[in-house]
Amino acid sequence: MHLGFVSAILPELPLDDVLAFAAAEGFSCIEAMCWPIGAPDRKYAGVTHVDVTDFTPARADDIRAACVRHGVALSGLGYYPNALDPDPAVAAAAVSHLGRVIEAAPLLGLREVNTFVGRDWHTMVDDNWPRFLATWRPLVKLAEDHGVRIGVENCPMLFTRDEWPGGKNLMTTPAIWRRAFADIDSPAFGLNYDPSHFVLQGIDPLSPLREFRGKLFHVHAKDVRLDPDGIAEVGRFDVPSRWHQPRIPGFGEIDWGRFMSELMRVGYDGAVCIEVEDDTFGKTLDGRKRALRVARDVLRPFFPPG
Repeated sequence: MHLGFVSAILPELPLDDVLAFAAAEGFSCIEAMCWPIGAPDRKYAGVTHVDVTDFTPARADDIRAACVRHGVALSGLGYYPNALDPDPAVAAAAVSHLGRVIEAAPLLGLREVNTFVGRDWHTMVDDNWPRFLATWRPLVKLAEDHGVRIGVENCPMLFTRDEWPGGKNLMTTPAIWRRAFADIDSPAFGLNYDPSHFVLQGIDPLSPLREFRGKLFHVHAKDVRLDPDGIAEVGRFDVPSRWHQPRIPGFGEIDWGRFMSELMRVGYDGAVCIEVEDDTFGKTLDGRKRALRVARDVLRPFFPPG
């Protein structure tokens, strides 16, 4: 396995500086964010470390050379929009840009693209399903044609009233995964597995690993703290922003020794990228860098030296 981080936490740094920081701090890879240039539509979105618009082989060669120069690999390209947004224009823009990300990946020598499948959060899973299939069968075919694997993160995207009641991402539970992988049966369609999102939903974050071992394309290392006083006050049917807090590994509910052991047991040998959405270390660049260092020190014992 390879320890890295998600580049979204360093939005003000250009890619070369992100790679330099990763090298100096002993990370072997980063997941590079690929949002379209422009204002973010939510926190941790809108970060562009690889601009795939009009992407060329020459630009890809420059990025690959920078990775070699710093000794840091790209674990994959990340873009997390809502391709099933109820606004057709928003959904079409997301699908179009995701296609560009998929097409850019092989120019960089990469197999992994990480994303959400999206969801119309106003309706139930069954109501979303026909549109999910109509949207994602062509995207998966595009990935197959380019030798790329799509890893879907299991984040519910349900934290505030803006995402209530269904959340903005469909593939959030083992039951939905089984249905999705049965209907889109492709070796190019799998998971970017984040255990913290299962803790949020009351699901054991270890139990799905064995069943879906063949679909583990990429892993995010993020923790979460549940506030029992908040749950006691408003209940889990209230929006999670009132009773949960994203944390870095080691500062939340997850037993990282058990989780990493289970990853090894099921044979996962890919990237584990720290994702920082934890403001307790501060919102400054120095605070966010410190959060990455602290999380690295928690996880480093589970990775071989060198």
